[in-house]
Amino acid sequence: MHSNRLIPFVLIAGLVVSSCQDSTTHSGHGSSSSVSAPQTPEDSLYHLVMEVHDEVMPKIGKVRRAQQTAQQRLDSLSLKAKNTDNTYRRQLEQLISELNYADFAMDKWMVEFNTDSLKDNLTLRMQYLQDELDKVKKVKSAILTSLASADSLVRTP
Repeated sequence: MHSNRLIPFVLIAGLVVSSCQDSTTHSGHGSSSSVSAPQTPEDSLYHLVMEVHDEVMPKIGKVRRAQQTAQQRLDSLSLKAKNTDNTYRRQLEQLISELNYADFAMDKWMVEFNTDSLKDNLTLRMQYLQDELDKVKKVKSAILTSLASADSLVRTP
């Protein structure tokens, strides 16, 4: 992605993240900490989706710091030109790609997740929530995997 095309996305993503972090209901998404115990299988599945989200959402700040650190390292390698370790450069480029994807995937999932989807059709709602659980688990995996790579490659705070 070119940085000038990334700027509007980053601004929107920042707004989404800050609204999610500032609200105990996650911008209309109930949180396991702000809602009573699940009463139905639908409630249980919804809470499970939100628990996965709530587990990894706080890690987005670390993802973004790791993106910056990795990009700074890559930029400093570019200044060294010929004496650069190409293996390390490729690892940094791959890491940046993984971190960008993790950040994008969380933002995309949060924007697309609809808490009121299919409320009038329990069967379809359960399938929707199961699909969303699968998606948010993939987001979680992307976040945790990219952070593990970042920790071993660039040691972020």
